[in-house]
Amino acid sequence: MKLARHHFSPVRPLAALVLAVASVAAETALPPPVPDTLDLKTAISFALENNFAIRQAKERIRQQEGLIIEVKARGIPNAELNSTYGRFDRSLAAVPLPIIPVNTESWSIGLNVTQVLYAGGGVRSAIQSSKLAREAAILDLQAVINDALLEVRTGFFRVLLAIEQIKVQESNLELLQQQLKTATDRYEAGTVSSFEKLRAEVAVANARVPLITARNDHRLAIEALRQALGFTTNAPETIRKVPTFVGTLDFTPVNFDLPAAFDAARANRPDLQRLAKITAVREQDVRTQRSSYYPTLGASAGYQFKNHPYGGNQFSEALDGWTLGLQSNWAIFDGRATAGRVAQSKSILAQTKLTLAEAQLAVDVEVRRAFSQWQQATELVEASQKVVDQATEAVRLANARYNAGTGTQLDVLQAQVDLTTARTNQIVAFYNYNVAVASLRKATGLLDEFVTK
Repeated sequence: MKLARHHFSPVRPLAALVLAVASVAAETALPPPVPDTLDLKTAISFALENNFAIRQAKERIRQQEGLIIEVKARGIPNAELNSTYGRFDRSLAAVPLPIIPVNTESWSIGLNVTQVLYAGGGVRSAIQSSKLAREAAILDLQAVINDALLEVRTGFFRVLLAIEQIKVQESNLELLQQQLKTATDRYEAGTVSSFEKLRAEVAVANARVPLITARNDHRLAIEALRQALGFTTNAPETIRKVPTFVGTLDFTPVNFDLPAAFDAARANRPDLQRLAKITAVREQDVRTQRSSYYPTLGASAGYQFKNHPYGGNQFSEALDGWTLGLQSNWAIFDGRATAGRVAQSKSILAQTKLTLAEAQLAVDVEVRRAFSQWQQATELVEASQKVVDQATEAVRLANARYNAGTGTQLDVLQAQVDLTTARTNQIVAFYNYNVAVASLRKATGLLDEFVTK
């Protein structure tokens, strides 16, 4: 078997990652049908579109994009169009002479534009904070994708494991049924006692139990995979339809290096990069809170139309004109409210830095555990291959001896049990190895191979 060496490489740029993940599909009247066949690559592609965790992470990016637009609005001119209308009793009008006509209606239309000129750096830091939050949301999407696709891979491998376990148990049952037929023929010929026939019948009955369990494990594995994929179709006409799963649990040796794995994890893990971005957000928050120590200055300009208080209500008789103004505010003493908010922001920043340090330690531990599981899985696969060959030969020799009259039925049954155990251990070892490789790739921050290709 050819040995493949794994090389670590940095993940692709975040923008490329987001483009590689298709946007959330619009809701359609007809849900996707149950496919006739399903391979791992198709399952990965479907999960990128429909996995609920991934879809929620995409919506969080859209939420941050909306927040950026909202915050940027504080730094650009804002225009407002205001209008009023009212009627009042003539007795409320203060006029110099009773004979002067008074308009008992009032209306006005005004356009006003305001612009923040200076806010102590608060607007600039808020805009920068929102941009960093969006970058953190993109990194969160990448982390969610890595977790979700590992779950899909593990679920798909579990389905393949269940299929192989069914094959092993069916093969075991078939061999035991052949043994029962041989024992029955010999009993009818009078060459063996009824005890051997009864023991063969018991062995066949016992073999049906793990086969039933394996078939149920297969059904449960499919449902777990369906949940990981986000496949919601449950139409009555296809409720019993199960796709044919294409793929096998193979053993393709891959080499990993522990120091390189640590380096890759520190460089590539999106959750660590996300916490670094959040730390930068918290630093900007401190600046935003400090801006309250400084005065704010804004400018305004406008144009207004309003009716003449002693004339008619026509536009031709309206009063109109422009206005210019400056507004300034400086909270000289606010009861130390600003100092309290700054202290809170500094504490949140310190907590975020501690969270980042804790996450770095957790990633190191995760990498070491994943590497250890990969080592164990590799050793178990290599050991299981030898045992299966030996157990297969043992069954052949036990049958040959039994047919020749030099062996016992117990030897045949025991050899068959050993072969079933060896085959089961081998496919479980294959499953654990494939999961270990995928887990180690995820621990180092690498994207799923079907996404990077």
